[in-house]
Amino acid sequence: MKKKSGKLVMLIWLLSIMLILSACGNTGQEASGGSNGEKRTIKIGYLPITHAIPLYIENEQKENFKNFDLELVKFGSWPELMDALNTGRIDGASVLITLAMRAKEQGIDLKAVALGHRDGNVLVSANDVNSVEDLKGKNFAIPHKFSTHNVLLYQMLKQNGMEYKDVNAIELPPAEMPAALSEGRIDGYVVAEPFGALSVAIGKGKVLFQSEELWKDSVDCALVLRNDFIEQEKQAAQEFMKEYVKAGEMAELKDEQTHEISSKYMNVEKEVMDLSLEWITYEDLRLNERAYEELQQNLIEMGLFENPPSYEAFVDNSLIDKAK
Repeated sequence: MKKKSGKLVMLIWLLSIMLILSACGNTGQEASGGSNGEKRTIKIGYLPITHAIPLYIENEQKENFKNFDLELVKFGSWPELMDALNTGRIDGASVLITLAMRAKEQGIDLKAVALGHRDGNVLVSANDVNSVEDLKGKNFAIPHKFSTHNVLLYQMLKQNGMEYKDVNAIELPPAEMPAALSEGRIDGYVVAEPFGALSVAIGKGKVLFQSEELWKDSVDCALVLRNDFIEQEKQAAQEFMKEYVKAGEMAELKDEQTHEISSKYMNVEKEVMDLSLEWITYEDLRLNERAYEELQQNLIEMGLFENPPSYEAFVDNSLIDKAK
């Protein structure tokens, strides 16, 4: 009787150990989106601009995702978006690369993993402005001091024999710029699309320069991820990038599907969107070292950064290289 009782105790003990080990195994699978079917939800911040179209397209392809779900989080301003990114409330963002560089410089561990687009920025002026010299002493709007758009303004003035202080550079929210130009409160602006195309399409402004005329391969918006997310969710991060690259290729078609999907995220007339897409490209979204170093040099020359993060410290092309 004692032998049977001892065997029963031993059996119960072995079963208990097996249950504990099994529970531990299941917990690990749930955290990484394992075989139980749960997926990691990746939260990506954005502003409703043409430069983020690859994200919009990727978000509409959710039936293809195996290891992650995607949640796009809309913001009304760059400071709001950067606060969410810096504090870890979102995993990444399509953002002005210079703002992410600033955060990196201040100790936030971010990685630029792809571009949002190539080219597509225009410097728009009032219709009565016939040369850069006509802007002397006038108000010219930029979205943020730490932006590639501000560097483009600097380059336009420099290349036309003027100094940055010759114009009154003022920060305005992108959506306000077309109205400010129309009302005469500013005489020009440079900003993410589609706000440049809006003034041109309605005849309230004209293109003074395309970005590539002033600075070939200028770097503007980038897809940035928190490094802790990349390290902890390698499988999800890799698949996310693979789908992002595919979405960029679809965006470059600039077809009816691109218009249809974009209209879900941006309230823009077709004429304006057509013009905006005419200027922009979404092919080859890999951030190369030469383009990044040219951005660094401009930021230092303008006194905006003393020691911008190095290419090696800030740019991670491992995901996009494996996605091709």
